[in-house]
Amino acid sequence: MPSSHTPRRIACLQPSATVILASLGELERVVACTKYCADVVPEVRQGNRLIIADSWTSKEHEILAGKPDLVIAAVPYQEAAVAEILKAGVRFLGLAPRTLADIYTDIAMIAGVVGAGERGAQVISDMQEAIEDVRRRTAGLPQKRVFCEEWGKPLITSQPWVAELVEVAGGEFIGDPGKQVLPEFVLERDPEVIIAAWCGAGNRVPLAKIVRDRGWTGTSAARNSQIYCISDELLNTPSPTLIQGLRALAAAIHPEVFDPAPGLRSITELAPAKDATAQQVV
Repeated sequence: MPSSHTPRRIACLQPSATVILASLGELERVVACTKYCADVVPEVRQGNRLIIADSWTSKEHEILAGKPDLVIAAVPYQEAAVAEILKAGVRFLGLAPRTLADIYTDIAMIAGVVGAGERGAQVISDMQEAIEDVRRRTAGLPQKRVFCEEWGKPLITSQPWVAELVEVAGGEFIGDPGKQVLPEFVLERDPEVIIAAWCGAGNRVPLAKIVRDRGWTGTSAARNSQIYCISDELLNTPSPTLIQGLRALAAAIHPEVFDPAPGLRSITELAPAKDATAQQVV
């Protein structure tokens, strides 16, 4: 695709899109993004990029101040903001992945938009190879019952792509992905591994408190100290960073085979200081 036909000024309101553009070597196109994008891709803080609070509270005039020719966001998104963005003649690309296949499609789509189709295909291939490598290593291992949550109050299970990764890592995902459940539901299924990756909480989930408050101290996971926090950007950002999340999952589910991974914290380790997000949901 001729470079004159590709967007040169992209506003990223979704961290996964920023990660994808970085993996494609196209980060220089990003003129505006959210503070959550900067958390997963610190390089965006360099230069004169516009950093806005987040995709849900930002107003269209803040986004348009960066003079983008393309806005990428997760949907559903603010309808009024989308309307104003489109009225201003700026293209809008909405992402709503659920599965790994959806994520590969998003990578290919963004790569195509910026004229980096070959690099996009390589990024997808690298992800798939890394996933198959872990699958091969867990093929002969016992499958453990795993409860993985993305939010604490209400209690919500992790997304479908995380359920797929749990299976790759040698686990059996408890519950329906992305759905609200009760603590009693989890207790009845006696998870052997419990993993918390709360959106926006980093690795600061208070593991001991949630296990105690939910009555999970008698679970197999608690008895064997297989209760972990995984930094949320590694599991909740549908992008190439999921490979780091997969390695953390594998280390949590089968620590006898996989070495400790960055972003993984056990209940036996001292928790970092809580932030407001973690305090609000316990």
